[in-house]
Order: sequence, then structure tokens, then C-alpha cells
Amino acid sequence: MAHVEIDNVSKSYGTYKVIEGLDLTIADREFVVLVGPSGCGKTTTLRMIAGLETATGGTIRIGARDVTHLRPGLRNCAMVFQNYALYPHMSVAENIGYGMKVRGEPRADIDKAVKDVARVLGLDPYLDRRPKQLSGGQRQRVAIGRAIVRSPDVFLFDEPLSNLDAKLRIEMRTEIKALHRRLAKTIVYVTHDQVEAMTMADRVVVMNGGRIEQAADPITLYEKPSNLFVAAFIGAPSMNFLHGELIARDGGLHFMGPAGTALRLPRAREAAYARAVGSAVVLGVRPDHILHQGAPDGCSIRMTVRDVEPLGPHTLVIGSVAGAPFTAQMPVGVAAQPDQPFEVALDLDRAHLFDKATGQVIVT
Repeated sequence: MAHVEIDNVSKSYGTYKVIEGLDLTIADREFVVLVGPSGCGKTTTLRMIAGLETATGGTIRIGARDVTHLRPGLRNCAMVFQNYALYPHMSVAENIGYGMKVRGEPRADIDKAVKDVARVLGLDPYLDRRPKQLSGGQRQRVAIGRAIVRSPDVFLFDEPLSNLDAKLRIEMRTEIKALHRRLAKTIVYVTHDQVEAMTMADRVVVMNGGRIEQAADPITLYEKPSNLFVAAFIGAPSMNFLHGELIARDGGLHFMGPAGTALRLPRAREAAYARAVGSAVVLGVRPDHILHQGAPDGCSIRMTVRDVEPLGPHTLVIGSVAGAPFTAQMPVGVAAQPDQPFEVALDLDRAHLFDKATGQVIVT
């Protein structure tokens, strides 16, 4: 079993605290992605698992072993870096097998392992080439191959696709997911790209300011964000937010938004929202939860259009509502024009209501 357990782990540089009291358990064979903005602590967490950074406090376990104070070579983790870290004077085969050579393993075993890995990663034709003769995607495969031959308990990926172009990133995402299924190993993966996180992970851990905001499967994060930060960070385009107040009138609950916008909230949610009546709240609606036609009464708002972006299967109408940025995902050919008003309807059954003071979702 190669589960990873991070128990009350902290990391400080002098008086500056990067991470404080982090708790996270990663199951055996799970693919977990740590995601968040720059400086949130995700790479530091990965490096502490690898042993490249020393935890200031707390415990890190891999399987049954406490590895908190073990040097990296004794943890049986393999790390794939953003910049590939290949030896330019060595061939692909030599780069892949270098770790085995250093450990003094028999030449025959090294050759067999290198050939097996090359076959899995589609590197057979390139074994005699040098890194400078390879594309970015091929170099990343070599770096992954070097990790695989170690047969580690845990694979650690530190933004491995950030140097690749958009098309190659998509291809490599698919390859890494297929590799995870084939190897059935635990993977901890760091990225700043939330689309990358959502498409690859069994579970996404959203970090901010050295703490975990929410950890859940991708669909749960998208449909049930626990707070404003997660709601804003997950999803592209990001969620729309309207600031206002929750009031009771006309036998129901209404969101009173900017410029007198009044939206009647679903009756099924009234019991859950009742405790927030009279409070400042934030209504969150994703661009793909905005309707063009067939709006129920009391669910329409008017936006001012700034731009219209046709994207093939749909069109983004980008603008504002009472000065607040607002984006609607509309059908192809929608009749929206820049600098003109445009009325849309909100699917309030799929909207989210947050307490403005705490930023936490008001659970339904």
C-alpha cells in the first residue's frame, strides 16, 4: 500500500509561514492534483513529500513508513519536473536508465527496463537520440520514463506540462491519465491550471494561502463549491458574482442585487436560505447556467455587452451587470451586440448563494 498521509504539516522560512497545519490523506493508487494560484503552497507541499524541503512541523507518511526526516533517496518517490532535467550529453536510453546505473544494477536489467518503458511511452525510435533532437513532448516522455524505471511507490509531478504548447498539453494529459491506469500507482500532481486539474484528477485539492480550501472530485468542486474562492477558481470562464441582500417579500425569498435587480429564489431552497434573510450575500451563477429563452418569471437580468466571442459550439457574451463583470454562454448566432443591452435569464436552481462576510456557501 502506497497511500500518502500529511498530518498537521507546516513549513516556515524564518518567521514567514508558507504552510500551517496542513492535513491531507491520499489513497493508494489515487491520482490527486494540487491546484491553486502562485504562492499558495502546492509546490512546497509536493517538495516536502519528496524530501526536497524539510517540514517545519507535523508528520509525512508513505504507506506505513514515517518519512518526515528521511532523505529523498530513501522515500521511494519519483519526481518529474517542469523543466525535464535531462542530461544533454546522454542519449534517451542513457537518461532513462541513469538512475539504475547509479544504483549499480546489472546492465541486462537496465537494458530490459529501458526497452519496456520506451515501448510503453512510444519512445522506441528515439532511444539513440540526444534531448536536443526531441520535441518538448518527447522530452517530457523521457523524464516520465526515467521516473517509471525506478518503480516508485509514489509519482510526484511538478507542473510537467507548463512548457508545452496548448495542443501538446492536451495530448500529454491523455497520456499521463492512461499511464496512471496502466501502472496503478499513487500520483500527486501539481499545477496552476484548473482545467488540467479538472480533466486529470480523481480528486482535486484546491489550495490558497498555504491551506486547503476544498478537496473533492472535479464534478463536486464544479457543482458544489464550498466557498467564494473555489467557486471563482474552478471553471472556465469563471463564475459570475452579483453582490446584494437576501430579503423576504411576497411570500418568498428574493435576491436584491445591483441596480434594483430582484430575483425570486426557488421555493425548494427557502428553508436553507432562511437563516440568511437580511444579510449581505453573493449570488454566483456559472456562464453555462444562463438561459437565452424560456426564463421563469423573476429570473431575468439585463447586462451591457462589451464583446461577443464565437467559439464554435457556443458563443460567449461578455459584459457587465451594474458594473460587475458578467459572462453568458449562449447558443451560436445569438443576437447580442457590443455596447447594447442584452437580457438573459438565470437558472437559479443551479445558482449558488454565499455569505458575503465569511465567503462560505449557504448550503441547500
